[in-house]
Amino acid sequence: MTAHRVTLIPGDGIGPELVEATRRVLEATGVAFDWDVQQVGEPALELHGTPLPDSVAESVRANGVALKGPISTPKVTGFRSVNVALRVASGMYANVRPCRTLPGVHSRFEDVDVVVIRDVTEDLYAGVEAMAGSPEAEAIIAKVREVLPKARIADGAAITIRAISEEASLRLAEYAFTYAERNHRRKVTAVHKANVMKATDGVFLSACREVAERHPGVEFEETAVDALAMHMVQHPERFDVMVMPMQYGDIISDLAAGFIGGPGMMPGGNYGTHAVLFEPGHGSAPYMAGQNRANPMATMLSGVMMLRHLDEWSAADRLEAAIAEVVREGRATTYDLREDRDDPAAGTTSGVADAVIARVVSAVPAG
Repeated sequence: MTAHRVTLIPGDGIGPELVEATRRVLEATGVAFDWDVQQVGEPALELHGTPLPDSVAESVRANGVALKGPISTPKVTGFRSVNVALRVASGMYANVRPCRTLPGVHSRFEDVDVVVIRDVTEDLYAGVEAMAGSPEAEAIIAKVREVLPKARIADGAAITIRAISEEASLRLAEYAFTYAERNHRRKVTAVHKANVMKATDGVFLSACREVAERHPGVEFEETAVDALAMHMVQHPERFDVMVMPMQYGDIISDLAAGFIGGPGMMPGGNYGTHAVLFEPGHGSAPYMAGQNRANPMATMLSGVMMLRHLDEWSAADRLEAAIAEVVREGRATTYDLREDRDDPAAGTTSGVADAVIARVVSAVPAG
């Protein structure tokens, strides 16, 4: 059996605990892995003097696939977000966050099954910023007033530039429609605010319309992001695949996570031309580090996505079924999935892994 060479990035905060639990359940499926362990965040800062050594992105690109835990961004010059920097350095452009309810999760909603696809290269998180009162901000303000005399910018304002390109928008839209076709999804919704931001969101929406014409077998609709938030709370079953710029996707995916038990149940994958990186859709919660309390299921479900990417479909199905069974039974689940979040009987990170492994092993085909 040939082992899959995979970059393994523990992260920091609760990341190492979640990644270790996920590594254990992935290996329990019988699939062979050759883990290339790389450090980022606080551990990398201590070891290498930078939260993102060049070797990490090099490993991701070389191996073509990575599994990552959540990361905090240390307060060092040059890094507004280690996560964004790693995605860019590794050539990622589409972040995919599936949100699906599992029986046993305490939620007001049932049968939610949506996928948020967002850009990870542009928009407000790209880090094109200037601090209030800085020479850079003053220069930008002066230039804007020169070329756009009617623009209203207060003296001393901080500046964040939002750039949306046709090229990136077409690429993301094409990915969303192709994803829908490959995964037998019925509809793609383009999420925007083009009625207000006519230049940037106008480019994005135009690109989605153009790509939709090339995929007539997939239903297409468009909606403003504020209207989407309202309609999702009222009728989440109306939606299927949703594609949008980066910041909208960050917010809407957290909204969707609230339907399925919280961010501890939301997996994610970052797709690019040369590599794919899988990670949970939540933060590193450093205040919980080392307590063995964090929910590892978002990371484990990211591992399910990774198995399917590696064409290990049987193992992916068995692991996903094992996770669903543990959630349904409810005996091993962590505090965030309990009706009473202070339930003293709540499970542990390692205990969830043990419960999932027991079910995976019992389902391993003979021979």
